[in-house]
Amino acid sequence: MQTNIFGEIETSGLTIEKAAKIANVSTATIRNWIKTGYLFQSGKGVVSQESFKKFMSEVAGKEKLNARANKLLKDDHDHKEVSDKLSLLIEKYNGEQIGIEYESSLADSYRNKEGIYYTPSWVVKDMFKNMKINPDCKFLDPCCGSGNFVIEAIRQGVAPENVYGFDVDKNAVQITRQRIKEEFGFDTDNIKVGDFLQEAHKLKTEEITYDLIFTNPPWGKKIEKSAKEKYSALYSCGNSLDTTSLFLAASLSVLKVNGLLGFLIQEAFFNITTFEDIRKRVLAKKILRLVDYDKAFKGLVTKAQAIVVENNASDPNDIVECCSENNVFNRTLDSFKENPKHIFNFWTNETEAKVITQLYSIKHITLKDRANWALGIVTGNNDRFCSNEPQSDYVPIYKGSDITKSGLKAPRTKLTKIL
Repeated sequence: MQTNIFGEIETSGLTIEKAAKIANVSTATIRNWIKTGYLFQSGKGVVSQESFKKFMSEVAGKEKLNARANKLLKDDHDHKEVSDKLSLLIEKYNGEQIGIEYESSLADSYRNKEGIYYTPSWVVKDMFKNMKINPDCKFLDPCCGSGNFVIEAIRQGVAPENVYGFDVDKNAVQITRQRIKEEFGFDTDNIKVGDFLQEAHKLKTEEITYDLIFTNPPWGKKIEKSAKEKYSALYSCGNSLDTTSLFLAASLSVLKVNGLLGFLIQEAFFNITTFEDIRKRVLAKKILRLVDYDKAFKGLVTKAQAIVVENNASDPNDIVECCSENNVFNRTLDSFKENPKHIFNFWTNETEAKVITQLYSIKHITLKDRANWALGIVTGNNDRFCSNEPQSDYVPIYKGSDITKSGLKAPRTKLTKIL
């Protein structure tokens, strides 16, 4: 038998993925804690329950671990307690304010896990800009939250009985129903508790489709890898496994021909490799607008950006309205298709885009196969594992301040070989 850093005998264990989910951190962080001796690995890919429980109770709350380690245990979330207070919120507040107060009652750890960032009303209104809406059209918000998109759809002219929504949070569903009744005097059963990634397949099988689908999907919601792969295969997402991609593809599967889809999504969607496959799918459609709302969410560094798509086959000469930093200009759809990895660089105008395309057409050399690449390391506790003084069994490491335009400075910091 083996003992951990606390001198205790190890028995049963948790998978690294399970431990990461419980601790609300990444699997990379769990592996770092194994390397640093905080956790003991009782088998391949398995963390012992004893060391994990000990760490969570005695170390995680006492040592000031590096904030980069996914903000471990920043707070606790008691959803039942929040649910119990919901009726008080409904009694005290009206309209959108109910949703605002409810959102503020959610712990950061819960919001991060579920990818919840409710949409400001000014963003919602702008996403409906210049639309001619028929009262008989069917509207869906697959992740309705406290109902901002749903309410705006009705204000824009959709009949209340033709508005539908899903959310996994029963409290959010209750708030949305209450807001519809309060503002429009209509009791609805069309706003339901449900996971749209599951519901969309049923809707598609039953040939239920919608004219308008507008939403702010969960950004980076933490779900099991196996579930992501299942949904990716179901909705043809390729290698784009982020929840944003999954919700977008699922929504396209139930969008009527000529229907409109509006998604408020994170900046990364438009430019990183992870989303390349889903970008290809979107480029096959008629894209109407791309909008940068900058940092629309309080406390969130990531930019919020929107895409509005018409469910028709694209034409290379389709004109896309691009809005970024108070600048509005038009781009041809084809100009995005010519970009490496189908990046949506909609902050550049048509002339700038042509210059970029021309540069890539010239024979050039890249760093691929010509450079050594390295990742940084999160120790979890720099005071414990790093030193500026010479010590045995320590190796030099480069910090950001050691890297200059002209080269590398001699490293001053040393790191224990235990890592």
